[in-house]
Amino acid sequence: MNLFDKCERFLKDPSYAASLGLQASPTVVEAMGLYPYFIPLDDTEGTTVSVRGRQMVMIGSNNYLGLTTDPRVRKAAQDAVAQFGTSCTGSRFLNGTLAMHQELEQQLARFLGKEDAVVFSTGYQANLGTISSLLGRGDIVICDKEDHASILDGCRLSLGRLMRYRHNDVEDLERVLRACPSNAGVLVVVDGVFSMEGDLAPLVEIVDLCRTHGARLLVDDAHGIGVTGRGRGTAAQLGVLDEVDLIVGTFSKALASVGGFVAGDASVIHWVRHRARSLIFSASLPPSSTAAAFTALGILEAEPERVDRVNAIAERMRNAYRAMGLDVGGSVTPIVPIIVGDTMEALKLWKTLFEGGVYTNVAMPPAVPDGKSLLRTSYMATHKEEHMDQVLQVLSDVLSK
Repeated sequence: MNLFDKCERFLKDPSYAASLGLQASPTVVEAMGLYPYFIPLDDTEGTTVSVRGRQMVMIGSNNYLGLTTDPRVRKAAQDAVAQFGTSCTGSRFLNGTLAMHQELEQQLARFLGKEDAVVFSTGYQANLGTISSLLGRGDIVICDKEDHASILDGCRLSLGRLMRYRHNDVEDLERVLRACPSNAGVLVVVDGVFSMEGDLAPLVEIVDLCRTHGARLLVDDAHGIGVTGRGRGTAAQLGVLDEVDLIVGTFSKALASVGGFVAGDASVIHWVRHRARSLIFSASLPPSSTAAAFTALGILEAEPERVDRVNAIAERMRNAYRAMGLDVGGSVTPIVPIIVGDTMEALKLWKTLFEGGVYTNVAMPPAVPDGKSLLRTSYMATHKEEHMDQVLQVLSDVLSK
């Protein structure tokens, strides 16, 4: 068998795409003019973007605090390039650690009330390296069924056994915890904010269950840092920051850069530094990205009103969508889904909004459960009222037709 035969089938045979769990073949969708991915942006101001010379309102970005174009963040990145160049040319383990990496780690640990933190080159690598390094043979990792792919990949890379529970179902989590052998090390891993529908994990109940059953808890708060808990994340918002063992985060959303981190007890972070393969065998975070994240975190601390602003905008949009009769699920964050259900209908709605000058994203199975294809809208602190008015007017026109 030719290893590449599947690639040819994927390109030409829609039924093969379906066998891989895709609701629609990319080739077929592209032929219909409904392909929503890999659209090149000519320019971006943040709240607006240019696509093929045409200005559009952006409600499909994770730039929650609007800091990617902030002059202070830009200057910090530029100054870092001027001083250190464009790359560290090595891993953190060897020649790739700069003093600013350690300063950022100290700032993150203090911000989250943890003893220590370590910075990875991406948020994906932070989950991959942390989870796989902690779980050995005989250990068990328990995940919410809607956890991010990077969490699942970290579990699969580990030597531990993966178990899952129904989304945000604490009774099902308790059932799984009761089934764990008493001699197994157990790690529960959950998103703080779920990235597709913007709902929160019930961390108060999860913390209680972990304490009762002797399990440790890791919260991936990629979409919570800078957004919930006055910027300190979902655990802070729900009052359990001290009870969460590990917090994973990313810089590629509210913190205007790229990269990721994990924060927790000093002994655990020391272990991860020396055992996480995605840290040891990957080039370190570039100076410009490190400086940008450091500066953005400082702005978040100094200007918490940005957090209030983005959540107020999201609440306005949620209420407006509900008034239009749209399903926004359990969103309580700047991620506001428009749940359509049928995949082709979701693609058609996306296309109509796109043609009307509104840039958003489509999520379809397996990224979301079957029958829950949706448009994923998300908002920034720098959105203006006229941006939101434009989005609502376009959507209203679409629905009226």
